[in-house]
Amino acid sequence: MALSYTAPIVFPPRSGKHTSSVIFLHGLGDSGEGWADVGEFELAPRLPNTKLLFPTAPQRSITLNMGMRMNGWYDLKSLDPINENEDEQGLKESLRYVEELIAAEVSAGIPHGKIMVAGFSQGGATALLALRCRYQLAAVLSLSAYLPLRRESIISPENLPTPVLMLHGDADPTVKYKFGVQSFDLLKQAGANVNMKTYRGLHHSINPTELSDMVDFMTQSLT
Repeated sequence: MALSYTAPIVFPPRSGKHTSSVIFLHGLGDSGEGWADVGEFELAPRLPNTKLLFPTAPQRSITLNMGMRMNGWYDLKSLDPINENEDEQGLKESLRYVEELIAAEVSAGIPHGKIMVAGFSQGGATALLALRCRYQLAAVLSLSAYLPLRRESIISPENLPTPVLMLHGDADPTVKYKFGVQSFDLLKQAGANVNMKTYRGLHHSINPTELSDMVDFMTQSLT
């Protein structure tokens, strides 16, 4: 069955001057709409010249959830180890879709170096895949996520200077903190410009401190 993508939720730049773009990818079973309030009330006021895009993943069967169909950037078969039997096809399909969104922004006159890819959980894992792009992005941000397809080349030479920030709670029972740390270490060893922040006691969610750090990083990367 062919995958079907709905149009992303978009918040145009409040200033009317479009100089940068953020593509934010939601987690498994969620939607772009699920993060719209964060875009409207947290990001848009701090990024007046930035277009905010919140795409929704297509519906697909998720093995880990007994084959139920839900919005997902790729199929997931295991949480521990999280990189076991990865859905390489689904991951690469989602990466191509993100690259299409980036290409559309470039066609609208926004340089690659002013486009940021971010995401939560599955969306954060997909955002980290964007480091393979053959053009330098403004930044990449992941929340409660991990690096997939780590047996392949994980970062292009063009994105070695790209700022990468990984945010993760040390009490996350879903995407376990150890997998975030492993991913950080792998990116560091590959020469990535990556930093990681840890939130004590935070489960698979976002708290006000993390949200503030996310907004600060976006602001620093795009203004």
